[in-house]
Amino acid sequence: MPTDILMPALSPTMEKGNLAKWLKKEGDKVKSGDVIAEIETDKATMEVEAVDEGTLARIVVPEGSQDIAVNSVIAVLIGEGEDAKSALASAGQTTPPQQPAMAAALAGQPSALPHAESPAPKPVQLATPAASSNGQGANRVFASPLARRMAKEAGIDLARVQGSGPSGRVVARDIEDAKSGNGLKAPRAAASALPTTAIAPSMSDQHVRALYEDGSYEIVPHDSMRRTIAQRLTVSTQTIPHFYLTMDCNIGKLLAAREEINAVAPKGTDSKPAYKLSVNDFVIKALALALQHVPDTNVSWTEAGMLKHMHSDVGVAVAMPGGLITPIIRKAEMKSLSTISREMKDCATRARVRKLKPHEYQGGTTAVSNLGMYGIKNFNAVINPPHATILAVGAGEERAIVKNGTIEAAHIMSVTMSCDHRAVDGALGAQLISAFKTLIENPVMMAV
Repeated sequence: MPTDILMPALSPTMEKGNLAKWLKKEGDKVKSGDVIAEIETDKATMEVEAVDEGTLARIVVPEGSQDIAVNSVIAVLIGEGEDAKSALASAGQTTPPQQPAMAAALAGQPSALPHAESPAPKPVQLATPAASSNGQGANRVFASPLARRMAKEAGIDLARVQGSGPSGRVVARDIEDAKSGNGLKAPRAAASALPTTAIAPSMSDQHVRALYEDGSYEIVPHDSMRRTIAQRLTVSTQTIPHFYLTMDCNIGKLLAAREEINAVAPKGTDSKPAYKLSVNDFVIKALALALQHVPDTNVSWTEAGMLKHMHSDVGVAVAMPGGLITPIIRKAEMKSLSTISREMKDCATRARVRKLKPHEYQGGTTAVSNLGMYGIKNFNAVINPPHATILAVGAGEERAIVKNGTIEAAHIMSVTMSCDHRAVDGALGAQLISAFKTLIENPVMMAV
């Protein structure tokens, strides 16, 4: 029977996306694994793959369409020997209830129910490098196409499999474990009784516009990135009890070490140095090691218990047109400064053109937000869940300090640690920022 291709969920939090480009056209043959479209989320542009084989009989959602809800029908696939006309007649009729009119309009058909004698097309998700889904809403399970196929063959409920892939995605090795009874969760309850946190209402659009004279402003519609940032930061400030710890760090030794290291960096065939360390590279390394020195701060709060992380996965805020993104340096405590520098430059470059994959910016155990290059002396950063901390870094500048009763000039950099008081108490947070200060002021300790 005809198969509905649905808008895929590229991450656990994705609700809508933009269909940037079709890489296949109507009438093209499609094989499992073929890249057929490009989907834009609020953070990245991803290529998506077909899971089933067949012929692309109908494109329901044209390229360039925006804010397409996850699980909406975007195309119809038919198998070998199936009638394309019957596929077109039923295209888009399994659209989720929230968007039947839109999908029907895009398909050029009335939004009526299918005739009894016409079998409804079966829905299928697109596969992506990050995640794919076999469910909807809160019960959505993210799994690779191979894992889903293996689970089906083995009669295993994917909802009970503990995923070990990026962002908890179920992968093939998890199904192999599940076959022997390992890594299986308890059966899912029929309904969740977890309380939801109410978000305080804000001024309505009408109230805001009424404060200004008509013609004195223009309305610039929000894109999906700006909406996501607004939602996440609102939730963060309303549900996470923040407190802040500030310290001044003398970075004189760091600047001298940075200059010496960069001066002896090996050069490639193009005569360019293999790396050029920045102050931020030292900050990432120092924070990663500080979390290892104070492991009780390398945590994430959950209602069931504290997640205590073994490695320091440090996210770094990168500004991009329309917002920001936080690529993650994984296991930063184990990496050299030159490796951190190369990874950070690569991630920042790809982030600005939205080419990061979800596992490259989701998760992490802490984050760094550095506004020093803009001359900002100090500021308080908002925690990015599920992190328990974030370090705000100001500009390094010459200031007068008192040393042994004498006033002298020194390069001082102010840093502020935002902490989630549910997970990190005041004294514990103070130990973390003190460990960071010791490392950043004595960079030779980062090589030990």
